[in-house]
Amino acid sequence: MSDLKKLKLGWIGIGRMGYAMAERLATAGCDISVWNRTKSKAEPLAAVGATVVNHLSDLAHCDIVFTMVSTGKDVKEVLFGQHGVMSKGGKPKIVVDSTSISLEESAEIRTKLTDAGIQLLAAPVSGNAKVIKAGKLTVVASGPEAAFNAVQPYLAAIGRGVSYVGEGELARIAKICHNVMLGVVIQNLCEITVLAEKAGMQRHAFLDFLNKSVMGSMFTAYKTPAISNLDFHVTFTPELLRKDIDLGLSAGRTHGVPMPTTAVTREIVQTLIGQGYGDLDFSTLLLLQAQASGITLKSENVDVSDGLE
Repeated sequence: MSDLKKLKLGWIGIGRMGYAMAERLATAGCDISVWNRTKSKAEPLAAVGATVVNHLSDLAHCDIVFTMVSTGKDVKEVLFGQHGVMSKGGKPKIVVDSTSISLEESAEIRTKLTDAGIQLLAAPVSGNAKVIKAGKLTVVASGPEAAFNAVQPYLAAIGRGVSYVGEGELARIAKICHNVMLGVVIQNLCEITVLAEKAGMQRHAFLDFLNKSVMGSMFTAYKTPAISNLDFHVTFTPELLRKDIDLGLSAGRTHGVPMPTTAVTREIVQTLIGQGYGDLDFSTLLLLQAQASGITLKSENVDVSDGLE
């Protein structure tokens, strides 16, 4: 038997991210049962070995149940609700939550699960569905170390690595810090790219140099096609970015950490939203920067890599 088949897994939530994550576990040979509110969205996973169940309570026999839903309210509903996992008296040993929720909601859910004898591992992720398919999703986890040790092989199967940062809700703080950096880095990347273009360079040529240098990263490479070709299909919206920056600034105030660069970035993101870009991709900060710099950008229509191949 494969080591990944030793424990029975349950998966709740088959959105873009949840589907791709559950698919990787199924194709890795895991014994995984999946549930989604709209069952038809989960049914294709049966072709790669997953069992699609009709009721959340069908997952109560699982050793580990993963949740990847929309909100903290949804997490509570699928676990504790009238038709939730625990509604018929059964319960998993460990719950792994990768939903983007607040520290307060995570702590509330942890307390309720602990009282029921269930361990909670908070496990936010960095990436999107395309990153998951490329095997480059990263995970940060916090909670009981014994729970992490049990879950680590499965989280590793989803992506390129998982980092354990300690007890309680520390993983939620780590994800907030990550997304604060996301905002600061994309804004700076837009500034320097517009500067390069206004000085006479093509954007893709400048980014090619940057990506090959010590300052290049998986993120700068991933955003190169969007910046070069003005392809702003949504990966993360300015409104979601503003929410996470606000959470970061609040945490800074709580812990007495000045965050002046973050504060300036927050106001630029707010300006972007005010200009009507709130539902588009956050990389539209490039257009705001170009406008402020007195230039109009055009797609370069170049075939450039996003670094995920």
